[in-house]
Amino acid sequence: MIHLRTLLAVSLVALSTAPALAATPDTALVVAQNIDDIVTIDPATAYEFSSGEYVTNTYDQLVRYDATDTTVLSPGLATEWVIDAANKTIVFTLRDGVKFHSGNPLRAEDVKGSWRRVLVLNKAPAFILGNLGWTLDNLDQMVTTDGNTVTIKWAGDFAPSFVLNVLAARVTSVVDLATVMANEKDGDQGTAWLNLNSAGTGPFKLRAFKPGESLALESNPDYFAGAPAMKQVIVRHVAEAATQRLLLESGDVDMAKNLTPDQVAGLAGNSAVRVETYPQAAVHWISFNQKVDTLTNPAVWKAARYLVNYQGMADSFLKGQMEVHQAFWPKGFPGALTDTPYTYDPEMAKKILADAGVQLPIKVTLDVINANPFNDMAQALQQSFAPAGIEFEILPGTGAQVITKYRARTHEAMLLYWGPDFMDPHSNAKAFAYNADNADDKYASTTTWRNAWMPPAEINTKTMAALGEQDAEKRLQMYVELQKSMQDEAPFVVMFQAVKQVAMADKVKGFVNGATSDFVFYRLVEKK
Repeated sequence: MIHLRTLLAVSLVALSTAPALAATPDTALVVAQNIDDIVTIDPATAYEFSSGEYVTNTYDQLVRYDATDTTVLSPGLATEWVIDAANKTIVFTLRDGVKFHSGNPLRAEDVKGSWRRVLVLNKAPAFILGNLGWTLDNLDQMVTTDGNTVTIKWAGDFAPSFVLNVLAARVTSVVDLATVMANEKDGDQGTAWLNLNSAGTGPFKLRAFKPGESLALESNPDYFAGAPAMKQVIVRHVAEAATQRLLLESGDVDMAKNLTPDQVAGLAGNSAVRVETYPQAAVHWISFNQKVDTLTNPAVWKAARYLVNYQGMADSFLKGQMEVHQAFWPKGFPGALTDTPYTYDPEMAKKILADAGVQLPIKVTLDVINANPFNDMAQALQQSFAPAGIEFEILPGTGAQVITKYRARTHEAMLLYWGPDFMDPHSNAKAFAYNADNADDKYASTTTWRNAWMPPAEINTKTMAALGEQDAEKRLQMYVELQKSMQDEAPFVVMFQAVKQVAMADKVKGFVNGATSDFVFYRLVEKK
């Protein structure tokens, strides 16, 4: 049996030349995955898919969608809560005996302090707490503690179910405040330290993180829901699908997360490996920065909807991993619009551009993550847009580079994906159909702001009206109508909804991969 120390060392070697190894240890799960999208792993600032998986396995929230059933909101660090909808108040009772990775006991002050850190840092995910009307100035009134209880209030006319969904979001994760603040430097709220250490209550704690190389976790024997069977989880950064498959079939890893359809097909007949399929909430789209003059004409956006070869991509290199979807809220969730009114029609696109007097050709750079399927998608878009006179220059980069550029609004066109921050349609509606202030110094973690697009006033109004609607069925219908409007009038084109295929050794049991990266759980994994 090979030692874990040796396994981790091997992960840092050039993978294309990695030698075949013995089977991975029975108490360690070794994963091949592209994790170059990680910008930060501090739960107060983490806002990427891979960092979301990390936070889920190392931290907890008061309430959560758990590994045992990712469709049901269940107790987390709180065992019970009492809702007073009339007074917009919820009182949470904390679970007894919970300890942080340091051994410090969980306190109500840690809950409030963790949320205060989010607001102080004010990074990408901070807006999620802002949904409840919380600010640094009013947090002491909105969140109060008494012994083992935490009382929260909210400002806004929306249902308690929305509030609970917000409180189940990644950004509400509770950190060991005493340990984190003891490691604060230069007013960073301990962020630099948390990017190298974990301070949660979760089933795993961080052993080592080397950006672009590996992420190693070790089990928390004191986890309140029971210690994980896996003593170690080692995620090795492997960008190439072919290499992931090779490592899996040679036994060097137990799981490959980013295989292309052809690599999945190539596993057929290998009885030691199986492929599991998981519907995902992520939608994939192309967007146009409204700071670029040639991209501001709505005719360009409308023509673009007819220049995507949706079905051609879905039936070829995306087969089994994407399905055509053209609305911002994913299919399978209440309130989703499933109509797909657009098909590839370059002649229609040419007419739209000609009727609007758009000067052609339009030359535009297209930023894309330098990994499959994004590279193949970008090349397909380059080919399908060209006949109408829209010429893409593809600019590949790491996930972190592309996302950072997008947040800075320095792109022209962008090929990316978006997953909800919490399981409520407002999560995506606010991202795709709302912009409170389009100024460069008013950063917002939304596609509207990042594309420098100010929606029409009535769209902003409709978005907030849907949030405040108390009638559940009427509220969902309002989101359907909002999605129809965005299909017609926004500077982005939603193309696909992801389907996740994970290949794993047949002996691996209990892996849970829900609809978002926040629902990827290792704590129930066993090897049998």
